Amino acid sequence: MGRMTTTAADPAPASGDTTGTAPSGIAPSGIAPEPIDENAWLEEIYGEQQLAWVKEQNSRTEDLLEDADYVELEGKILEVLDSTDRIAMVGKRGDWYYNFWKDQQNPKGLWRRTSWESYCTDTPVWDVLLDVDALSAAEGEEWVFHGATFLRPAPGAPYRLALLALSPDGGDANRYREFDVESRTFVDPARGGFDLPTAKGNVSWLDADTLLVASTAEGLPRTASSYARTAVTLKRGASLAEAPRLFEVPENHMMAVVAHDSTPGFERTFAVDYIDFYNRSNSVLRDGSWTFIDVPTDVNVSAHREWLLFRPQQDWVLNGSTYPAGSLLAARFEDYLAGVRDVAVLFTPDAYTSLQSWSWTRNFLLLNLLKDVSSEIRVLDPSRPTGDANGAWESTLLDACPPLHDVNAYAVDDEDEADGGAGDDFWLVATGFTTPSTLMRGTLERAVAGTPGVVSRHETVKASPSFFADENYEVQQHFAVSDDGTRVPYFQVASRDLPLDGQNPTQLSGYGGFEVSRTPAYSGTVGRAWLERRTSTTAGTNGEASHSRGGVYVVANIRGGGEYGPGWHRAALQENRHKAYQDFAAVARHLISRGVTSPERLGCVGGSNGGLLVGNMLTQYPELFGAISCGVPLLDMRRYTKLSAGHSWIAEYGDPDVPEQWEYIRTFSPYHLLKDGVDYPETFIWTATSDDRVGPVQARKMAARMLAMGIPNVWFHEALEGGHAGASDNRQAAALQARSQHFLWKALAGGTA
Repeated sequence: MGRMTTTAADPAPASGDTTGTAPSGIAPSGIAPEPIDENAWLEEIYGEQQLAWVKEQNSRTEDLLEDADYVELEGKILEVLDSTDRIAMVGKRGDWYYNFWKDQQNPKGLWRRTSWESYCTDTPVWDVLLDVDALSAAEGEEWVFHGATFLRPAPGAPYRLALLALSPDGGDANRYREFDVESRTFVDPARGGFDLPTAKGNVSWLDADTLLVASTAEGLPRTASSYARTAVTLKRGASLAEAPRLFEVPENHMMAVVAHDSTPGFERTFAVDYIDFYNRSNSVLRDGSWTFIDVPTDVNVSAHREWLLFRPQQDWVLNGSTYPAGSLLAARFEDYLAGVRDVAVLFTPDAYTSLQSWSWTRNFLLLNLLKDVSSEIRVLDPSRPTGDANGAWESTLLDACPPLHDVNAYAVDDEDEADGGAGDDFWLVATGFTTPSTLMRGTLERAVAGTPGVVSRHETVKASPSFFADENYEVQQHFAVSDDGTRVPYFQVASRDLPLDGQNPTQLSGYGGFEVSRTPAYSGTVGRAWLERRTSTTAGTNGEASHSRGGVYVVANIRGGGEYGPGWHRAALQENRHKAYQDFAAVARHLISRGVTSPERLGCVGGSNGGLLVGNMLTQYPELFGAISCGVPLLDMRRYTKLSAGHSWIAEYGDPDVPEQWEYIRTFSPYHLLKDGVDYPETFIWTATSDDRVGPVQARKMAARMLAMGIPNVWFHEALEGGHAGASDNRQAAALQARSQHFLWKALAGGTA
């Protein structure tokens, strides 16, 4: 626990600061002092007194929320999550298609596989490899499955060995255990099977008997961000503590990552020093030593076969040419390492279009773009340069993206080189607010000689069912104007006959951080819990009947996100954080001015960084909202770097220990912005004890301070497991979502029909 002090420069403490304003300690020279924190005791996550406080608050909240309507709502949401008709998404390894599946009978899930022929049927026959519920029961541990990493087999042999990531509580720390998919058993550690202790880190196969491991287990050092600081080369039968060190980063950097690319003919070992969220240095192992890939630290680098791809986060000046932030460039791997700096420009952003992701098939490069937050996909052919001065590759538009939808293309298996294989096959996943997710599979081929472009054929493989009457709802896109004149897009989903009388219960969702884009997505939960829910029919002041109506769902694409690329993100970094909050408030005002809703009918919801967003709506724009649902949030921005993985986000928010940076961080620290005499919206703060990313501490302290200040209608709930997601199985997820949705409805709609 850090020193607690306050100075004349600090704002007056909230009424909950019962210890007063006198300094309780002297901050180390050059470090910003910490305001007095009467709730610091809640920072002991698993303390007996602390958990007693949590359980008391949970009981109080459950008494409020868990009425008959809540029970019905939770059941409707669980039905969506447990539906056996939803798409079982798969990943191809060798001849098999792997899937992880949860439902009512298997709440912790089944890891399983099937053939392509079987997958294409309405009732695939699944070969169950691991029953996580059975494993948990047998071992007495609440395992949460976090994925599998296969060892590449010898040519012609099947994929057999995998490292399974299992979390004991749904947090970010995983135990890695070697698994044999043919025998469907873990490889016995007594016989040399890999079994790495639970810790944060990453693991990669070097060969059949060697792993590359970055871990915090067995006394290995960790960074100030709580992640792995070193990587080691681990042989079968050896321990992490005695394994030779391979790579190391400074303690104040974010984390070390190592990975081996086993692509035949292009085998390489890489190390990445993540300096912070947006800066990293990349190296490749050559002749026993690390060779630095010479790019600025804010240029993202990826390798594929003979190619290096570069995506700069800021404008990059190379050989006298300036390549804008968010562009995509390519160079030949060996040429670039040899000092050649000729690059091909594959994508250049404009004011409306950004690159979101890319994926290689065997012979082509798929670019997933957003144009005003609607998808566009292009296929590039590296074998056909256009001949222009930028060295661009021939580009073909993939006709698969309806307006106001999110469609993503990615390779099925770029290494399948068999005749008639899947090397140039691709998946298409399409969704929209009123369009259930659809999975398609396609194939790319070059057009006949002399004809430009790529020919693509794709057809639907699976389609999710509708979970609500989506045909009754309309999706619109609108643009609000923020305080500095920036146009901010937002999506509105509402009944086709929406009355613009300001009386519609409206849920406004946002994120605005870490270059994460909020795109159109189908949600049976939102459809059932919000759009289809109806207000009561009541008598008006003049005796006339008010009409029963459903909810309006809105997603705001504010700055700080990635909807328009790195520039949109960087516009709200650190000292400019307020622009994200101004954008969100502008959307709220626009909804009110259009007659969609009114402050007493408008609520907002956000989680993690989105929890910080809505925490600032609570403290800075309380007049715009009737209710706030704030999940797994950052709220105490003075101490966030000392809690869980908070130190890793300094690049996003700034360092509160630096006095000059604390001066702007304090302006968006909700925990320190609470004031007496303010009419705050109804507030629900929710978190999870086992969240080892943000942690439950900030949510606890915010709720405690608000309750101590006597602010009415403040509610808190903490799930005892589930990690940063707040839930480790469908029932927990349904309960979490039902509480948030039911709270907002009760606060904004004034009852149900």
